[in-house]
Parts: sequence; structure tokens; C-alpha cells
Amino acid sequence: MTDRHTAGHFPLGDRTVKRLGYGAMQLAGPGVFGPPKDYATALAVLREAVAAGVDHIDTSDFYGPHVTNLLIREALHPYPANLVIVTKLGAVRGADASWIPALTPADLTRGVHDNLRNLALEALDVVNLRVGGIHGPSDGSIEAQFTTLAELQRQGLIRHLGLSNVTSAQIAEGRRIAPVVCVQNNYNLAHRADDALIDELAAEGIAYVPFFPLGGFAPLQSSTLSEVATRLKATPMQVALAWLLHRSPNILLIPGTSSLAHLRENLGAGELVLPDAVLAELDTVGRGTMPG
Repeated sequence: MTDRHTAGHFPLGDRTVKRLGYGAMQLAGPGVFGPPKDYATALAVLREAVAAGVDHIDTSDFYGPHVTNLLIREALHPYPANLVIVTKLGAVRGADASWIPALTPADLTRGVHDNLRNLALEALDVVNLRVGGIHGPSDGSIEAQFTTLAELQRQGLIRHLGLSNVTSAQIAEGRRIAPVVCVQNNYNLAHRADDALIDELAAEGIAYVPFFPLGGFAPLQSSTLSEVATRLKATPMQVALAWLLHRSPNILLIPGTSSLAHLRENLGAGELVLPDAVLAELDTVGRGTMPG
């Protein structure tokens, strides 16, 4: 049986974290822009997550912008010694809430310093370079961008590097420049294009962190998922998260929410046991989305 405390651990850089973490994106306003709908609840969600045993939080200074990092700082600073905060670079926000690529050396350097200031840190635990856009990864070299981050790492401003929204070729290119401790791509029960990649990274001891583990802006909807959840006396979202925990030992989960009730629901996913027959049943959900 697994639960939020015993669902296992996996290395993230030089730390080992519990596999069920928290993603802060939804703490910002609608469209991940502007202040939270309920400021006090946003702080309470962060504090309860850590009190419940969460030891890694995913964020970015372009959530808000600056909103989630400032909330994390207010809620949790000085940070618990075991807390790993993972942030990402590669975009900024326009006044109209648009997402604007920010991948020049100057952009990335500025982004590191913005994250350090807003999180009140002397060094960032993990920085992911976000490469692709809203429609997924895009091909192209990441040498210039990742080299910039590797230099900032050598300066002591970043402890570990990761990649987000990337192709297998870009991961290989990044690893020739500096160690990659995690990859963050779109993956869930219904969107499984990275199946082979997950297994490859597991063999290399690299964490895979699925963003949109519950479908993101288009929440997962499946009659099979709903039927399984009913039988297990759980919610569909709990089953979807539990499936990810069963999928591979290198998967770290960062489900996000701005609701205390949903936080508790998400953390409860670790308590679910999925028998082999149920796993096989759920496996059919993603077959229609698998590449040929």
C-alpha cells in the first residue's frame, strides 16, 4: 500500500524527495495571471501542503507574474530544511496576460535573479529551462540557453538543472552540457506520448515530472476512469494520480490547486492501491492517444 508518506521517494538532484509534491501555478489568478482569488486561502494551501509532508514545490516567476513566488515566500520562509523549490525559466508575461518567450542569455540571467529575489533564496534548488510553447515541444537547439544556465550554476546561483517541454533530442543535447536532474513534460493517463521517454529516464536515474497530471486546462474525462473511481470509492482525479505513481518509480507528481479540499483530495491519491487488473483497465484510456 502507498500513502503520501510511503508512496516512495526519488532523487531530485542531491536530495531525495517524496514522490507526491505540489504545483503552485493555480495559486495565481485566472489564466495564471494576477493575484489569487483568495489570498488567505492561497497561503493556507501552501502551509497545509508542507504540514502534510510535501517536500517539493514547483513554481515559476512567470506565474502571476511573481505572484506564486511571493506567496511561497510569505507562507513558508524561512523554509523547512527538507523543502526543495523547483522553478522554471523561459517566458515572461505581457500586460495582456500573454506568454512571451524569454530565452536570451540576458532573459535567463534576469529570470534567475528575479526568482532568487522573490523567493528570498541565495541559490535556486532546481531550475527548469522551459523550451516549448503552449502546443508542446518544438524542435531546435538549446545549446545557447542551457549553456547560460550551466554558467549560472557554476557561479553558485543554481544547484541543479532540469528541462521542461522538450524533445528527446533536446534532453540529450542538454546532458552533454550539464547534468539534467529532471524533465517536466505533458503526460497523464490520456496523454502518453512520453511513455518510452519515461522508461529511458528511469534507467538513467532522472526524475520525470508530468505537468497537467490531471489534464490541465482540459480536465481528464473518461467513463472508464469514472467507473474505476466509483468501485474504489475514490474520485477520478485521485485514481488518475495514483495511476501515475504506479506508472514508473521516477515519476514525481506536482498536482496543483488553490483549494484546501482539493489539496487534501490530491494528497489522498497516495493512499490508493491499484490492483493489476485495474491498472490494465486504466491502460486502455490512453491507447487512443498513443502515437502510431
